Amino acid sequence: MTIDVGLVGFGFAGRVFHAPIIAAVPGLRLRAIVQRSQGDASALYPQAIIVKSIDDLLAIDDIRLVVIATPNTSHYGLARQSLLAGKDVVVDKPFTTTYEEALDLIELAKQHRRLLSVYQNLRSNGDFRTIRQLAESQRFGRVALYEAHFDRYRLQTRPGAWRERAEPGSGVFFDLGVHLIDQAIVLFGRPSAISADIRVERDGAVVDDAFDVTLHYPKMRALLRASMIAIAPDLRFLLRGEKAAFVKHGIDPQEQALKHGETPRDDTWGREAREKWGTLYGSQDGAVTAETIQTLPGDYRLFYANVRDTILRTASIDVTHEQMLDVMHALELARESNQKQCTLDWRTL
Repeated sequence: MTIDVGLVGFGFAGRVFHAPIIAAVPGLRLRAIVQRSQGDASALYPQAIIVKSIDDLLAIDDIRLVVIATPNTSHYGLARQSLLAGKDVVVDKPFTTTYEEALDLIELAKQHRRLLSVYQNLRSNGDFRTIRQLAESQRFGRVALYEAHFDRYRLQTRPGAWRERAEPGSGVFFDLGVHLIDQAIVLFGRPSAISADIRVERDGAVVDDAFDVTLHYPKMRALLRASMIAIAPDLRFLLRGEKAAFVKHGIDPQEQALKHGETPRDDTWGREAREKWGTLYGSQDGAVTAETIQTLPGDYRLFYANVRDTILRTASIDVTHEQMLDVMHALELARESNQKQCTLDWRTL
């Protein structure tokens, strides 16, 4: 069975992160794309119908799955409209701009018995897949420290970009923090408390472009960090456990490949250069040992393959409603912590 997909939005997220991945997953067919202004969607995907509005897309009866890749403030309204039209829905991260919006969409999806998930594609990065495998095989023992970075070097602001305008859901924290929070919760579950420093570092920036967020766990801390003023080094992950420590530099290669127009075609996709592989440090007879750990291939196709299989009822969804709500709750608690300059307990909602 082939599932027809409608993609809402063909800006950076739709063009780079969604369309080529959807087109590369067997069993999914990119049937229609909403592109309001004339562009390159028809040239890149000649088999797809190009429409001007969400209404036009929802009028195509064959479309089963709607993917929303639009500015953050529009996620809630477009997802709600799609669910009411009887479609399954995937929303690009962040899911919504508020916890209440997220809860409303999830309740609506349950009422209409529709799939609803959020595109947490960085779970399929090779570095995170590797860390998850090491953790599940108990290579670290009990983890005492987990540190995750998402640093970039770009001093110039982009005043015309919606992500850098002072509006709900903009800023680096909602753009990148949502990934780091999701990954930490996947590994360690809900924290007991959160503290956050979310700030502006670059001259001329009007929304946050750096953050340090700490998730508090019993006998462990997860430090989540990002900055736009980070020339070097390119530290990505640091884990310290009772049995071993792991250090990983470099960014998963999939984003750059997609930006350059490459598409996943076979099992060579997402493979990382050897010099970027991480190092697992241990202890033997009082001496420190070092083992190079080959990075598992990254593969964003895994997300959409899971969505396909869930729709076909041969699998359960990986990015669950509970996880989606936990991430939104963490985002809001972190902002409140930053405003009050204090550590906040994880409140049950």
